[in-house]
Amino acid sequence: MLPDLFHVDDRRLICRIGRETLWIEPIGEGAIRVRATRNAEFDDALPSGLLPDVPVAAEGRIEIGDALATVTNGRLRAEIRKMPRGLEATLELSFHDTVTDKVLLQEEMPHILYPNTRNYDAEDGHLWHIETRFRAEDDERFYGLGQHQHGLLDQKGCVIDLLQMNTEVVIPFLVSSRGYGFLWNNPGTGRVELAANRTLWTLDASPQLDYVVIAGPEPATILREYAALTGHPPMMPDWALGFWQCKLRYASQDEVLRVAREYHRRGLKVGCFVIDFFNWTKGGEWRIDPEAFPDPGAMVAELEDMGMRPMISVWPAVNANAANFADMRDAGFLIEHRRGVQASSVFVDANSDGLVPLSFYDATNPQARDYHWARVRDGYVRHGFKAFWLDANEPEVYPTHPDNMRYHAGDGRAVTNSYPLLHQQGYADHMVADGIEDGVLLSRSAWLGTQRHPVVVWSGDVKSTFADLSRQVRAGLNMAMSGIHWWTTDIGGFKGGDIRDPGFHELLIRWFQYGVFCPVFRLHGFRQDSAGDPRLGREFLAGGADNEIWSFGPQVEAHLVACLDLRERLRPYLTEQMHIASTTGLPPMRPLLLEFPEDPEAWEIDDQFMLGSDLLVAPVLAAAAKSRSVYLPAGHSWKDAWSGATQPGGQSVDIETPIDRIPVFLRSGASIDLLPG
Repeated sequence: MLPDLFHVDDRRLICRIGRETLWIEPIGEGAIRVRATRNAEFDDALPSGLLPDVPVAAEGRIEIGDALATVTNGRLRAEIRKMPRGLEATLELSFHDTVTDKVLLQEEMPHILYPNTRNYDAEDGHLWHIETRFRAEDDERFYGLGQHQHGLLDQKGCVIDLLQMNTEVVIPFLVSSRGYGFLWNNPGTGRVELAANRTLWTLDASPQLDYVVIAGPEPATILREYAALTGHPPMMPDWALGFWQCKLRYASQDEVLRVAREYHRRGLKVGCFVIDFFNWTKGGEWRIDPEAFPDPGAMVAELEDMGMRPMISVWPAVNANAANFADMRDAGFLIEHRRGVQASSVFVDANSDGLVPLSFYDATNPQARDYHWARVRDGYVRHGFKAFWLDANEPEVYPTHPDNMRYHAGDGRAVTNSYPLLHQQGYADHMVADGIEDGVLLSRSAWLGTQRHPVVVWSGDVKSTFADLSRQVRAGLNMAMSGIHWWTTDIGGFKGGDIRDPGFHELLIRWFQYGVFCPVFRLHGFRQDSAGDPRLGREFLAGGADNEIWSFGPQVEAHLVACLDLRERLRPYLTEQMHIASTTGLPPMRPLLLEFPEDPEAWEIDDQFMLGSDLLVAPVLAAAAKSRSVYLPAGHSWKDAWSGATQPGGQSVDIETPIDRIPVFLRSGASIDLLPG
């Protein structure tokens, strides 16, 4: 007897044609999940960005005909149809809005014969190179997809490599202007092409295809459902809403306390004091260097007495000369390589001469996560550290050859993008188990579901230029549209800022003004000093020049202190926004289109944003700018936060931008007072 084309099992539609099997199931309140493979069964052990307990929707409906089956969940209906294509039949999917009956998304073959809409080319073993194609729509815009440095908000026309890199964060979730969200629940490397003639998603080598479509009449509805499926953020601790002091790098306990005491003496509030890399003995030993930090417990206690939460950098890299390297290698706790030397990169390290080979612990292995945390607990937590900087956790492997990497979870091509999430999960789970209630993780990378852990993502090692500042505005807004609520940048940029350069001073002030209105307000940088040691800002082991509020001269200091004061006045409002994020899944930082979807002009604006529902922020993104144009969304009146002047929405206005001013407007009805008391 021939197998049925369609049948239902456990409220799931199962479709089989040739060697391909598809599972189509309603999940959440308005989403449908699609899985497909040419293997005999699905790999349930593959890392997933969805919450582990996401159930099949109780209200979902499945209907089966001879050549057509439908799955309906709330506002979304999926149709899967047997179609005669070329030399053999195939199954093609389309997704429809049940209220308007509009086609939201549909598969499309590029040619009458080959390849199929879902095409499989054999790779090693049970792995396939998989492509899935959808019809392109001329009027469609795409937002989200994580953080990328192309400087665009709308990514229609872009080609995005799905590979975690420093400054490039892969969160494969997008929101379409056509009224749907698309969640690419595949941890493998690949590519998405949002082209004029087709939308093409590619997996380099994976056992299966897995994605979710979410229907929503507006972007906010889609983001709420995305959070329901992948996790809401926790409530941000109050200390994390303040100012974060950071530089590359504070090399000793004496230096940390000298700087912290000076902030305290000046009456400048610091919520978090960050101790950057090479604080350790050797990479992979995960313990603070007793020579540089002889009494870390006393240091932590003094910082906290001054109101500063200490955060310490912990890398996942393991020096080949570390005391525990051989034990980790023998236990299978390191990422392995199929070819060549068993090292992931060659870089400098603390207490090492010259360059050294580094491996990375395998965060996809639960036992390796336990082992790693046990070392962190003994090396840092017992001294009082509760906040950790998870740097280089893409993982930072150079050259980046995922096909050469072997994880506990599988082939590098199939799983590597999930590394940062699993690394973060290990910390989050163990902090809960050890009773750390208000800890925070600072991470350079992320994946689907990162937001459900107490993780701040920052935009990586960007340059100290106005062009890079401008790119971070768009990158941050796309992160917000990717469900990342806790996000920030290196204020001033990471690379290239000279503390004596007037041009850098202007950039730093403008970046500070922008940073005040970011979810997290963190100064960082690898600073240079044109009149000092030429190694500073150029050689990692030498560290960077001074990077404190007072390091740039008294005039700059006055502007930066004003930014710190403004952030303190903003904190009650930020607390409200973090509560909204935690309960609804809506990000604090929002592109205008998220708050004003009915205003066509709002979909075009990419250099302004809303902080919550009431504050419109327009950063100054060009050197020597005397003014900038600000769009005021239609349907509301807007009050200048500084002058008090009110103007109607639905228009662009030119606003003067003296060096002490960032354009900020309050929506009608807002009661926030940003002026000094």
